[in-house]
Amino acid sequence: MIKDVFTTRLPIDERLMIRKNVIRGVEDKGRVCIVTGTHGDELEGQMVCYEMGRILSAQTDLLDCSVEIWPALNPLGIDVSQRGIPNFDLDMNRIFPGNPGGTMAEQAAYAIVENLKGADLVLDIHSSNLYLRETPQVRINVMDEERLVPLARWLNMDFVWIHDAATVLQSTLAHSLNSTGTPCLVVEMGVGLRINHKMCSRLVSGILRLMRHMGFWRGEIGDFPLHESIVCKGDRVTFLNAETSGVFLTDLKCGIWVEPGVLIGEIVSPLEGKVLSSVVSPCSGYMFTIRAHPIVYEGSLMARIYTPLGGTAGNEGESGGRMLGNGTHTLSGSTAGADGMALGAGARTPLDSSAGNEKAPQDCTNTPTSGEADDEGVLNARIFTPTSE
Repeated sequence: MIKDVFTTRLPIDERLMIRKNVIRGVEDKGRVCIVTGTHGDELEGQMVCYEMGRILSAQTDLLDCSVEIWPALNPLGIDVSQRGIPNFDLDMNRIFPGNPGGTMAEQAAYAIVENLKGADLVLDIHSSNLYLRETPQVRINVMDEERLVPLARWLNMDFVWIHDAATVLQSTLAHSLNSTGTPCLVVEMGVGLRINHKMCSRLVSGILRLMRHMGFWRGEIGDFPLHESIVCKGDRVTFLNAETSGVFLTDLKCGIWVEPGVLIGEIVSPLEGKVLSSVVSPCSGYMFTIRAHPIVYEGSLMARIYTPLGGTAGNEGESGGRMLGNGTHTLSGSTAGADGMALGAGARTPLDSSAGNEKAPQDCTNTPTSGEADDEGVLNARIFTPTSE
């Protein structure tokens, strides 16, 4: 059932409509809300919404709650693939909980929060921006750690990042909901204006797994085995910034273990044909963020590396992975780099999928899509048909 959450008039006889699809099960044990499209350039949530709607609508007899699917909190941004609200220069995720007597955007934010309040679970799905690539992760305010980390583990993401309270913006949707007692998990993955099918399918599986854990779903949950997520506290993260401006070249992707001295990439000058600076790991840890956009400036964020206590894989102070040659680590079931490799001191060591019964991690490469909202007339493909002679 499609419902309007907020609607208002726009110029030239148009309307802004924020809508949701409500799928009801045979029982009414709870309410789960899947929201995305807060930023118009983050598109992976669109595939997640599609898949969840497709699966649940076909199997309502196995559903014991109501599921609300919100694909576009910022529909104007989605329409033009723009991060903020077009013509207002506003970040939708910086105006919550909104104001019923405020601007159009504030009224919309208020309606969204009031509608979501009281849900048993809200999943706020984001992609990264155009500049950074993120391994699939859940982000949680340290004030909500005790309540939300146990739920986050069931989503089967590689990484759970617990932020310090001081770094959490109070004007985000997640903070606004969690402060009212409505549990909200923020999922971040991939890169802007792209859809990674593996990441999306894995998150869909994780949502179904979490719903089964909560007693809301009795159906299948997909083919992604549950593995232990890396749980990180904010003060264990190292930020790498560019020393020079230039073009960043790298063969690596996010979701790999690195050691001190590993070359992450190089910033080069195409004009002079020389390397201006190298981006090198200063520590042993799990690189969960890497620069995706090749044009960089001095100070640009290039990577984020989580260093666990003791410098080993797994959770704080625990060894949750297996060591490979040259001191490298990989976590069973985690997201690997471009070609499924973990990195040691200057070496690239292929994962041995035959060791024990462990499977090589899923890779973290992105599947490009059009970069534009799929509108009538947008070019989707070119196919050459040779003539027969």
